[in-house]
Amino acid sequence: GKASVTLALQELGLETTETQLEEIMNRVKELGDLGKRVSDADLQSIAETVLGIYQEAKVKMEDFTVVSGNRVMPTASLKLQVSGNEIVEAATGLGPVDAAINALRKAIAGIADIRLEEYHVDAITGGTDALVEVLVKLSKDDRVITARGARADIITASVEAVLEGVNRLIQAENGG
Repeated sequence: GKASVTLALQELGLETTETQLEEIMNRVKELGDLGKRVSDADLQSIAETVLGIYQEAKVKMEDFTVVSGNRVMPTASLKLQVSGNEIVEAATGLGPVDAAINALRKAIAGIADIRLEEYHVDAITGGTDALVEVLVKLSKDDRVITARGARADIITASVEAVLEGVNRLIQAENGG
């Protein structure tokens, strides 16, 4: 429950706000509902992802959908809130992750021209239901940052990682 998650976070040396703790609990519950036991490594990865996202984000994900299959070109559509404005964008890609990242990059093209330099995926725990951690290296002009996303779903983890990186690059640019 909440008390054991709070204790585990303290043992990891991670401090959270009530909002952050709520989001961490939601994600732990999501995995629990899928019948997955959440390990300390899972919890740490989830917490670090949530703590990274919950700085004041300029670009927020409202919704995204990805369609993929053996006879369908992978296509993603997404809805973002950018400084209070809604942006809807769609794109195709070589696979569902590529399509999602392409749609995200198209959606923010007006604000930030960001390049994906590196993309790395790790399954934190074994099995097809494993929590995956996505690490991305993004650049804008001469700044390079690394960001992460951790979810049971690789596409969501990927979008989350890029979104965190985009927000950090924008904050750095605005002196934040």
